[in-house]
Formats: sequence, structure tokens, C-alpha cells
Amino acid sequence: MKKIGILNGVENTFPQALIQKINVIAPKDIRAEAVLVEEILLDEPLDYQVIIDRISQDVPFYRTWLKQMALNGAAVLNNPLWWSADDKFTNAVIAKKIGVPVPKTALLPSKEMPKNTSPKSFRNLKFPLDWDKMIRHVGGFPLYLKQYHGGGWQHVYRIEDKQELFDTYDQTGHLVMMLQENIEFTAYFRCYSIGAERIHIMPYAPQNEHAMRYAAYYDAPQSLLDTMQNYVIKLNKALGYDVNTVEFAVRDGIPYAIDFFNPAPDADLNSVGRNNFNWVVDNLAEYAIQRAKIHQPNQLNLTWGTAIL
Repeated sequence: MKKIGILNGVENTFPQALIQKINVIAPKDIRAEAVLVEEILLDEPLDYQVIIDRISQDVPFYRTWLKQMALNGAAVLNNPLWWSADDKFTNAVIAKKIGVPVPKTALLPSKEMPKNTSPKSFRNLKFPLDWDKMIRHVGGFPLYLKQYHGGGWQHVYRIEDKQELFDTYDQTGHLVMMLQENIEFTAYFRCYSIGAERIHIMPYAPQNEHAMRYAAYYDAPQSLLDTMQNYVIKLNKALGYDVNTVEFAVRDGIPYAIDFFNPAPDADLNSVGRNNFNWVVDNLAEYAIQRAKIHQPNQLNLTWGTAIL
């Protein structure tokens, strides 16, 4: 019997629906269940052939266990060995190299020094930084100040002038931040990617309240939809994500990849809506079953991005 485990946190609607769907359509020798993490020992046996990770970004204890399971042969979705090393700035570098448009971006050191460091730890860092140079690079104001790692629109600030920039940056503490070009968009889309080939393009309104962000409509030509689909496939193959969302802001007909580091993207029925929810459940269930079928014991069963091959 091959087992597919779902590791999740506060989610309610999605994990249960996914487990139910897998168990309805899977062959008799494949079963899905909620993961039970017991005492973790060095010689931990492999209980699951596939594990769908929805929470380890917030729980380092889980992330370490998933690495162990991955090294012991589990197909963890997404690969925890790569996800742990990833960040939004690195992703932007990769996107630029593979020809996907991204906003102009500058990386900032944290406002406060990391723990166990001193000014001598930064003797290789230019000081003071040329803020005017970085502001010019991203196209001036308004611009965005955002955390280089994380999701859920946390620590994302629209900045109108230099005083607001410094006042906001002063409150970011130990967070590593980025300056990013403001893309004044006429349309915005969030695109689900499963297995880098199953793509679902969703109109999205980031300015709306959370529960209303998918209540959007844009008159998008087929050529734009085709371009976004091509970019989503290219990005997720390069990044090696089994599950991800890519957000595009469309300016002058060009889709700019704004946010594409979402390896545990929102799939709650109450926020994404019934049609989107059904698409994610159906396609992830089919993909997880596919990965269980091709699982090879005693070897790595992870997805790796072409950007590091």
C-alpha cells in the first residue's frame, strides 16, 4: 500500500477535500490521510511515499522532519531541500535569466543587525548605502518595500516618498527587505501551477479585502493568457516547484511576475471560491496519485529546478 500524507496547519476546507478526492479516484493500492508526526528518531522509517506540505514554512520542526523524509525517499511536494534555500530576490534573478519580465528590484540589508553580530561583521558592506541610486533603479516613487522572504502579503508597503521609506524601513527590525518597482497595472492575475504543467489562470484584485480578491474580471486577449501560461510553466520548471502560484501585473500589455514564491498557496474554499477550489483539489489529487505511482523506493523522488542543474 502506497500512502499520500497531507501535512497542514489551520486549514480546514482544503486538506479534507483533497484527502477525500484522492481516496475516491486513486487505485486501491494508494491511500491518502492526514500526516501523523510522532517521535522523530534518526532511523525514522518511511511511512509515506508522497507528502503534500502545507505548513512547514511556519514550523521549522516540521521542515526538518520533511527533509529527513525526502532524503529517505519520500516525494515531498514541494522539495524542502530547495524551498528552504529559496527567497523572492533569488527567484527574481532566475526569472530575469529565463526571460520572464519582473519589476526592477534592489535588496536591502536588515535595519537592525542580526543577533550575535557587531559592526565589524559588516566591514565588507558599503556604508552608507546610496539610497538615491537604488530609488532611481526601481523607477522612483511610488515604490514597494517588501520582505524578501515570506507570503500572505505580510510586510508589503507602498511607499510614496523618501521620508515614508525611511520611517517604514526603520520599523522592519531584523527583516531583510527589498525595494521594488511599482507596476501600475490595468489587469492582475494569480496563476495556480501544479506539476509545472497544470495551469489555472485566475483574475485577481490585490487591492480588495482578502475574501473579495478573486472577485475580479479583466478583458484579457488570448495572446496575453497564452503568454502568462508560458511564463508560469517556465518559472516553475526553473524553480522546481510542484505546487506554486504566480502573480502577474499587466502594464502596457506586458505581464510582470510580481510574486512567484508561494509554495503553499492559499486554497481555502472561503477565499478562492468554489470553481478555483475544485480545480486545485482535482488537479493536485491527480498529480499526487501520479507521483505515488512512479515512486521509486530507496532513492530521491524530489523535483529539482532546472535553474540549478
